[in-house]
Amino acid sequence: MFATATRNFVEEVDHGGLLIPVSSLNDAINLLTVVVKRKRFWLWQKPKYLPTDFSLNDILTGDTSIKPGVVETDFIKFNGTYGDNIQGNLDANFVNSNVSLQGKDSSKLQSSFGSLKKEEVDVQKLLRDSKDRVLDMSHCLVQQTKEKHRQVFGIVKDRIVTTQPCSVIEEVQQGGQCGAGLSLCGPKRTKISLKENASLSKDSNVTMEIPMQTAIAYALIELEIKQDGHYELCLMSDTTGGFEVDGPARKGLFGVSEASASENNHLGEELERLSDHFQLLSALPATTRSSLLQQITKVMEDRGAVGSLQNVLDQMCLDKRPDLQDVSTTESQKQNIQAILDLLEQSGQVGSAQAATSVLTALHLLTSAMDEMTNDCLSALRMCCALTVLHTLELLVQCVSGKGEMPLSSAGLAALTDDVFEKTEHLFASSNVSLKRVEDTVKTEVKHQPGYLPLVLCIAVRGLASLAHCV
Repeated sequence: MFATATRNFVEEVDHGGLLIPVSSLNDAINLLTVVVKRKRFWLWQKPKYLPTDFSLNDILTGDTSIKPGVVETDFIKFNGTYGDNIQGNLDANFVNSNVSLQGKDSSKLQSSFGSLKKEEVDVQKLLRDSKDRVLDMSHCLVQQTKEKHRQVFGIVKDRIVTTQPCSVIEEVQQGGQCGAGLSLCGPKRTKISLKENASLSKDSNVTMEIPMQTAIAYALIELEIKQDGHYELCLMSDTTGGFEVDGPARKGLFGVSEASASENNHLGEELERLSDHFQLLSALPATTRSSLLQQITKVMEDRGAVGSLQNVLDQMCLDKRPDLQDVSTTESQKQNIQAILDLLEQSGQVGSAQAATSVLTALHLLTSAMDEMTNDCLSALRMCCALTVLHTLELLVQCVSGKGEMPLSSAGLAALTDDVFEKTEHLFASSNVSLKRVEDTVKTEVKHQPGYLPLVLCIAVRGLASLAHCV
């Protein structure tokens, strides 16, 4: 809830910039706090930032502390409201019964941060004070970070803080009706039986009071660290830090090097390289694919739940056993995530020797793409998760990564009605891809902008469509 609110804030005020949203109220973000920046699994994933309990002074040698000059300025007054309304109907005919389902979900997240201020370190003074200073290379934090070559140090150079008590309010309304009889039973879940004309409803209203002087976003300066502990500040945004690597054969710095923006004309090559993962998803039993698609679609209703699912799968890819009690999302979403984990376990392929092509890796690929989407793009994709629409989106992805156009008469584009086209056009536009109908042809064009949004969209669509094959 708090993480979603801060992510919304950063996306609104500094999209594509240097600000990093604070993900937990437990994170003590002060100026000169040491933050570990960790490279993720996939090229397009943003780094993960892990605030530590140490400041720069804690890991320096010597008794003289660096006292940063601090400049405070008024930032902005921020109040935002974000909401979704979802309605759906399903009529199904079975051998001995007819089922009619109706559902309606609505959610609203209101972030009332009020007047915010910005605290900035005087970088010129920090440069002077850092001259000839040396890190304690025997410090446990330095040792543990250096051992993992995917991680580098950054220090907080500015932060955005609240100036008054404020609040984040989340309201959720869920309701559904069912005609005739239906039994719902998921793996290791409680069985639910709905009788004729039964209905379910659930409302929740959660208010989180946030005290003044709470950091909601921050920016870093990365450190380029030599073997002897001397360090330099990476002042340019395109300069990254790291630890100097031991040994004459590996000179230079090993750290998180920011990958250049993906070449849009290489979309086809990237998707082909990942095709084994999509094929693995489509080869799952139909019931497993159907259940996975259903549960993932539910998780997509909550931006924070997508991030939570991604974090759980991150841990599993590192052979760690995740604890859902530590997951910060609603109980309902925890159940959805648990259902996905149960389905993965039932697939019988988690933990196999072929980790690179396991179902876990394939699902991690899909969720990593969804987690990198903007709020607008994720919301638009969720509205396009009907089976026929996913098949159509998959064809359009082939168009994007191929020649860039195809006739509207192509098999599979029949679902591209005016209403569906409008939703699809918005989805593609939110990922820097234009979609147009020109006479009897549909044309796509990738806009040449920094970032991986077109690739992320293509991966998410291919992954979801793989689960929708022949369902």
